[in-house]
Amino acid sequence: MKIILCAYNWTGCKAIEILLSKGHELFVYTHESTYHTPSVLELCEKFNIKYTTKNISKSTLPFKPDIICSIYYRYIIKESIIDICNGKIFNLHPSLLPKYKGCSSLTWAMIKGEKETGFSFHYIDKGIDTGKILYQQKVPIESFDTQETLYNKIMFFAMEHFLNIFNKVVNGDSGYPQATSSNDSEMYFSRGCPHNGEINDSWDDSYTERFIRAMIFPPLPTAKYKKNDIWSFKQYLELKK
Repeated sequence: MKIILCAYNWTGCKAIEILLSKGHELFVYTHESTYHTPSVLELCEKFNIKYTTKNISKSTLPFKPDIICSIYYRYIIKESIIDICNGKIFNLHPSLLPKYKGCSSLTWAMIKGEKETGFSFHYIDKGIDTGKILYQQKVPIESFDTQETLYNKIMFFAMEHFLNIFNKVVNGDSGYPQATSSNDSEMYFSRGCPHNGEINDSWDDSYTERFIRAMIFPPLPTAKYKKNDIWSFKQYLELKK
């Protein structure tokens, strides 16, 4: 099969290995990686897979794909691309949709005190994270989780299901509509660091403690309090005295 893979980070690398093992022809859309992020670009070069860092568009498609997979891709895929593959296009999103559409899904779930989150494989439609669900799985948020541990835990579970979801899409599984929610604050979050990364004195201790853990994903910046880098709740309490 001819497959377009829009991918980034270690999950994108894993998707490449899975698809190559099944003998598929790949073209990859990806992003430049920082030193601490596994590079999809370098893996493509290793396996002689053609790729580009340009945004996916009709003008950059190398062929008419049988299916398009999006794994941690950071651009919005336009409706014209969806039509090209007859709707056989799916995405992995790190939340239990319809909750926490958009960006920083796991971070916001932690900050808001959710007891569980998870991942959703879903069809891509013209909305943002609004397509029909192919598969969802709940994952508990532990009291000790940081953003880093939660992300890696959820993505590990998710990629165990990648090939099964791929085959469901190939075989024409229709998926099912997302549930509705009456709480708009749980629905969508735009790109950007929550609260600009700054601890606010008006927060209660529980919210602050969760925020600190939710901002830990080395070597990205930690939470800040009065211009100090905060890596633990204990440190925050000492500075607050």
